[in-house]
Amino acid sequence: VQLTESGGGSVQAGASLRLSCAVSGHTFSTYAVGWFRQAPGKEREFVAAVNWGGDRTFYADSVKGRFTISRDNAKNTVSLHMNSLKREDTAVYYCAADPKKYYSDYGSSYEYEYWGQGTQVTVSS
Repeated sequence: VQLTESGGGSVQAGASLRLSCAVSGHTFSTYAVGWFRQAPGKEREFVAAVNWGGDRTFYADSVKGRFTISRDNAKNTVSLHMNSLKREDTAVYYCAADPKKYYSDYGSSYEYEYWGQGTQVTVSS
């Protein structure tokens, strides 16, 4: 299974970005997918996740109301729409995926077996 993130970049505070995660190598529709981020000097943290069916989404409090996660099983992609970006959103963003059906915590990085290489998001004021 390969995960490839795209869509990162440098923007001004208040702007929007859309990150994409392309998943290849297996039956994508059976995978839950999560987005995590890691800022310099900080631990990796949960951002958002979507279950395999796409009917359940989960968000960190820090991004709730600003970020939206969605999936397109026909295209094997998961998108993260980020609005009203803040300086504190600056980080490397990673997507992660796992094929199991049941999760105790969609926000835990330990739940996901496969990870992408990450894409940089830089927000300046």
